[in-house]
Parts: sequence; C-alpha cells; structure tokens
Amino acid sequence: MMHILHVVGARPNFMKAAPVIAALGQRSSFRQTLVHTGQHYDANMSDIFFGQLGIPKADFNLEVGSGTHAQQTAQIMSRFEPVVLEQKPDLMLVYGDVNSTVAAALVCTKIGVPIGHVEAGLRSFDRTMPEEINRLLTDQMADLLFTPSSDGNENLLREGIAEEKIHLVGNVMIDTLVRLLPKANATVLRELDELAGLTRLTDSSDIGSYALVTLHRPSNVDDPDMLTRIIVTLHKISQDLPVIFPIHPRTRQRLQSLKLEADHSRLILIDPIGYLQFLALQQRARVVITDSGGIQEETTFLGIPCLTVRENTERPVTITIGTNVLVGQNMGRLKEEVDRILSEPEKKGAVPPLWDGRAGERIADVVEGWGQGNPR
Repeated sequence: MMHILHVVGARPNFMKAAPVIAALGQRSSFRQTLVHTGQHYDANMSDIFFGQLGIPKADFNLEVGSGTHAQQTAQIMSRFEPVVLEQKPDLMLVYGDVNSTVAAALVCTKIGVPIGHVEAGLRSFDRTMPEEINRLLTDQMADLLFTPSSDGNENLLREGIAEEKIHLVGNVMIDTLVRLLPKANATVLRELDELAGLTRLTDSSDIGSYALVTLHRPSNVDDPDMLTRIIVTLHKISQDLPVIFPIHPRTRQRLQSLKLEADHSRLILIDPIGYLQFLALQQRARVVITDSGGIQEETTFLGIPCLTVRENTERPVTITIGTNVLVGQNMGRLKEEVDRILSEPEKKGAVPPLWDGRAGERIADVVEGWGQGNPR
C-alpha cells in the first residue's frame, strides 16, 4: 500500500487538498497522512476545514503560527523533519505557494522523499512576491508537477523541467467549488441578510444586486495611503451599487484609525465569513473586486466579472479565457471598470479546459501510475 503524506498550512491549501484526499481515499491502494503546519489557523474555520470540506482531522499539527518568512519557514522545517523520518512516506503532496509548501519540499528533497506539487507552474513573473519564490523553488524540487492550466506547462518547460514530470490535471479549487456550490444556496444567503443588512438595500436573491470585495495583500491594506484610496473609491462605487466587504479585524482597526469607516451606509463592512457563505455571496454578485488568486479562478468558473487590484497575476488564463481584468492600484481604472460592467452587457467569458470538478481524480490516476512504476 502506497503511503501519501499531505502537507497543508493555510486556508487555500485545505480547499485544494480536499478533492485529492477524497479521490485517493476511494482507492484501496493508498494510505494517507495529513500534516497541518499551523502556519495559519482560525478556530472559526474548523467546521469548514473538517466538516464541509470532508477533510479528516490532521494526524499532526506542527502549531508553527505566525512570524517572519524566515522564522516561519525555519520552524516548519525543524518541526516537520522528525515527522517525515518517522512516517517514511512514499510520496509527499504539497499545495499552492505558501511558506509551508516550500519548507516541506526542502525537507523532503534533502531526505530523498519524492514530492508532488499540486498547482504547479503558476507564475506572476514578479519576484518581489514571496509566493513567486515559493512557487519557483517548489517546482524545481518536485518529482510530479500537477498544473491547473496549459500556461503552467509552458512555464515549467521553459524553466527546464522534464516534460515527463508535468501533468495537466485541471484546477482542484474548482473541484471543491463544484461540490459545495449546491450547499451555497438561498438559505445560506438569508443567514447573511441580517449580518450584512442587505435587505434594507436590495433584494439579495437577485443576481447582480451588489459588488463583493475581498482584499488582503499588504500592498493594498497595510499602506495607509493605498487603503484610503481604496475605501474612498469603494464609497464612490457604492453610490451606484451596494458594496459588501468582509474585512479582517486588523484592516478594520486601520480604517478606524484613519477615520474612514463613518457613515458609509452603502459600503457594508462585515466580519470574515466561511467559505460557503462567501460562495453564496460570490455567485450572486454583479462584480467581485479582489486581490486573491483563488477568487480570480472562482469568478471565472461562475461567470462573474472580476476586477483584480494587482499589477500582475499568476493566473493569466482567468484574463485570456475567463472574466478577470487587472486594474492594478489605479483606483480611477477600478471605478471606470465598474461603470463599464454596469452599463454594458456582461462578458461571461469561458471556463478553461479541465476545470470540471475532476482534477482530484486525475491526480489520483497519475499518482497511482507513478507508484506502480516506482515501487519502494
């Protein structure tokens, strides 16, 4: 029986690991172990992680917590190495581009444990982003590289990765979305009505009745000048379309210190919400404004216009095929694009190939075939 060790460290990792764990679990040839590094942990998300996503409780929690990039990466490596030595997995699977991903890969490549990277090949070509460094290094160490779209294959080949290591499998985030979309229904939305105050502004059951915002990158929310420009622009947008902004408590505190939160009756700031609740709001939004990579993908699948407040994206397929538009940090451009969306027929875009809810199954197929050719 082949032993697979999964390493997750942050909320998006759980979303990506869930369909892979499920697909491997349906086959008798695998035994699985789950390691949570504790890089990010929110007690309020426990039910989402282990309940709605159907992920088993982690076999190991390294409880690393927050810290600088160097501190966090070093802590993960030192705490993870004894687990690998004890467990002796046949293959380790890592997900995405967080510090846990590259730290676990560094440990395994030095010990000689084969590595599979789920969501390989994504590139923003901006090496000032810590995530880009994590992606580049992890892909160089991986033995199996699972790409979500064909541009990932092209990037890896250009970087000298052997073609036989690269497998185009589709987007595992979409697997999770497809499975949970039926649950993100009107009942969930009604629960949000009281929280967000939507009923006093609009009929929230109608698609296109509000804009949905999610921003978390330091370049947007940690810089007082940029945050001020964003909030002023969102306030302008809210005059034409109510704006719902689930906001991190730390960002809310910054707004209060900048005296930006007062009297924005159509700019609705709510506490962070779970995946199902966010998905319910997302699939009914007229436009989503974000700096998240995963949400660029989800809006493309849902056919919802997406405006990304970043200068670049590691998911260009969401622009070339999907519904995404990069507006950078130009708030005039953001307002113009919202006005365009409100005045013109919506461009639905298309869903990229293999974004069909079966990426996890394709990964399981590749891993099974690889294991038969690499007995240990």
